[in-house]
Amino acid sequence: MTDANTDNGQQDAASATDSIALNKVVSFHYRLAEVAPDGSHGDWMEQSYDSAPLYYLHGFHNVVVGLERALEGKAVGDKIEITLKPEEAYGPRQANAMQRVPLKHLQFGKGVSRPVPGTVAAVKTDKGVRNVVVAKVGKFNADVDFNHPLAGRTLYYEIEVVDMRDASAEELAHGHVHGPGGHHH
Repeated sequence: MTDANTDNGQQDAASATDSIALNKVVSFHYRLAEVAPDGSHGDWMEQSYDSAPLYYLHGFHNVVVGLERALEGKAVGDKIEITLKPEEAYGPRQANAMQRVPLKHLQFGKGVSRPVPGTVAAVKTDKGVRNVVVAKVGKFNADVDFNHPLAGRTLYYEIEVVDMRDASAEELAHGHVHGPGGHHH
């Protein structure tokens, strides 16, 4: 009986190391769609299957909170489908998130010479660089929305866990993934 208990204990320990938990670097493929009021979801807004998977450091809020909770305990090869309310994803829309910013302070992607409403830009703030969405463009200024573009939306994800490993000491100290699929210093 003692040998059987020891084997089960070793098996449980092995299972725990093979599941997504705090301090694991996880990569996954995903597809994302917005959920309509009737509960259906529309066309895919984003997906990673045509490129590299997304990497994140579990337990450090590098992905939306509802997604991180749903992935807890999953293993490589697992597939999940999840619907997240705004509070579990990018949060509710904040009415006071509109600001007027001089155009010279906005950074646009390649090929954007003159922004139009809906253009995504980056702006330096006292809290670091933030992505904003242009709402209105004037001659010298633009009214921009500091809400995340997906704020206030209910989202549907299809996820496939691709890989997982222990985080390095440096990744843990910095709170994000380094190297392929992660941040480079």
